[in-house]
Amino acid sequence: MKTIDDLERELGGLSGKRVLVRADLNVPLSGSTITDDGRIRASVPTVERLAAAGARVVVCAHLGRPKGEPDPRYSVRPAYERLAELLPGRTVSFAEDVTGPSAQRTVAALGDGDVAVLENLRFDARETSKDAAERGALADELAALADAYVSDGFGVVHREQASVYDVAQRLPHAAGGLVVAEVESFAKVLEDPARPYAVVLGGSKVSDKLAVIDNLLGKVDRLLVGGGMCFTFLKAQGHDVGDSLLEEDQVDTVRGLIARAERDGVRLVLPVDVVVSTEISDDAATRVVPADAIPAGQKGLDIGPASVALFREQLADARTVVWNGPMGVFEKRPFAEGTRGVAQAIADVDGFSVVGGGDSAAAVRALGLDESAFGHVSTGGGASLELLEGKVLPGLAVLEQ
Repeated sequence: MKTIDDLERELGGLSGKRVLVRADLNVPLSGSTITDDGRIRASVPTVERLAAAGARVVVCAHLGRPKGEPDPRYSVRPAYERLAELLPGRTVSFAEDVTGPSAQRTVAALGDGDVAVLENLRFDARETSKDAAERGALADELAALADAYVSDGFGVVHREQASVYDVAQRLPHAAGGLVVAEVESFAKVLEDPARPYAVVLGGSKVSDKLAVIDNLLGKVDRLLVGGGMCFTFLKAQGHDVGDSLLEEDQVDTVRGLIARAERDGVRLVLPVDVVVSTEISDDAATRVVPADAIPAGQKGLDIGPASVALFREQLADARTVVWNGPMGVFEKRPFAEGTRGVAQAIADVDGFSVVGGGDSAAAVRALGLDESAFGHVSTGGGASLELLEGKVLPGLAVLEQ
């Protein structure tokens, strides 16, 4: 796929050109306060690269899940304000609509090196429409605001949406620096990984990760499973899991995966102890019990210290590591240490590590870990998962055209 350097050559320079950037500004909010600005910070290098070349940068993005119409709770204004703070010295303006009069005026007023941010794309129902003609109509309006298009919102490249897929077919286009870095990082772990190759999976539901496991079992040397999904594995091995999260309808499927891992020579590593409680709160009473002896009435809510030590041992000599999903309910203090310990073990690996976006990336930041200690921290939860599943992502495929 073409890069911004390629686009610059194609256009004979970027100065004075209006460049529409599909960014990912979908950050968590508490009221109007951003609680994790990781995705905004990740978007800055591409915006600054274009602005420094004299482009007139038009940033479009979504936030949350409005119902296809304006809703002040989901305005991207807080993200715009944070982006403006991260671009000192730049004139950064805000349009009150997506492609309407405010957007048109705001873009027309841009000077070379200026930046504009459009209102939430999902305030327009056409953005996510299943009807290609409806999406195309919005893509036409977005394309009219620009001379070129840069895809830099990795978190949405698995979506066939107007600003991700259709507009790229209407303008000279390129991948932004963030998308290039994401694609290159996942290629390292999917195409020719250095070995030993370990994958660490967590999160609540095994059903969310079945396709990932199915695709990776033939590629990895070790599969380490924690989080709520581990209890379905433990149940498949014949252990009682108390009141822990369990997908009963997946037990037989998981039993088959366990057998396949053994047949293919993949070392499957499950927790040997877990932190249990009857409640999920910051002051919950907890105790550590063996993973095969969870008492009735108790919920497993984190992996225990012996499991962290085991996972660290299995990761110590790894040359490639992919991590997707926390080891427990890390948002609550009594259940954060499993995720912290495993994350630190991954950070300490000498080889190349990828943190697969979503809750994993959020955990890295929430627990105060050094992002630079990892090879790559992805900005895309769903997009990361679909790449790990081996799928072709429409927002990437269209950039090859």
